[in-house]
Amino acid sequence: MKIDSLTHMLEIGNKIAQNIRGGDVIELVGDVGAGKTTLVKGIAQGLGVEEPVQSPTFTINREYGGGGGLRLAHYDFYRLREAGVMSDELAEAIHDPSTVVVVEWAAAVDAVLPEDRLTLTIGLDKDEETARHISWTHSGEVATRLMEPLL
Repeated sequence: MKIDSLTHMLEIGNKIAQNIRGGDVIELVGDVGAGKTTLVKGIAQGLGVEEPVQSPTFTINREYGGGGGLRLAHYDFYRLREAGVMSDELAEAIHDPSTVVVVEWAAAVDAVLPEDRLTLTIGLDKDEETARHISWTHSGEVATRLMEPLL
């Protein structure tokens, strides 16, 4: 799927949020600057998060309260080779039925992530500087449900 602007990336996040439930996990794959945090901002908007969403690159994680009692936990393991105690925290968030988890740079915590998750890969367009391409991997009911509004 081609994404041609920041606004379009936010819209994609909003659409994904339409079918989000607590306990869902989304993995984001892409280079620095690909638009992962922008996508999370769109998901947060769709969940009714009112506070500004910021990249957790230096803090590892950020949490936001959304509407309907859902909480958004956004993790970024870019700076870590091993997650250590953060793996335990992530596992708790994943098993919390009121939390939606989004993970960037998940290699350090791959063993903790459930198989049934939505994995989105965001790539830069070689021909258009501001364009991106998103592809996804369906691995179960969660991934299929979350992508339904985009299909």
